[in-house]
Amino acid sequence: MTANNNRLTIILSIAGLLLLLPLIAMQFTNEVNWSLSDFIVAGILLFGTGGLIEFSLRKINQVSQRVWIIAGILFVLFLVWAELAVGIFGTPFAGN
Repeated sequence: MTANNNRLTIILSIAGLLLLLPLIAMQFTNEVNWSLSDFIVAGILLFGTGGLIEFSLRKINQVSQRVWIIAGILFVLFLVWAELAVGIFGTPFAGN
């Protein structure tokens, strides 16, 4: 059980560190200009993805099935992130 908790701690720590990158960048350049809502949405995406991956690792026993499900979770994350960033699909979800 300790290994699972350590893995969850690592996954959530990585998500938190990824959120720190734009915060640090905002201190040094005007090119990065995130609002509080940007951080909230990014946090939901990153922590939600990390939680889903951890859940998949705990509940799915077959390695090949794990790989495909985690790849699918990451694919959805990247699609949503790209849509929010540049609106490649042109949905109202991206603010277009």
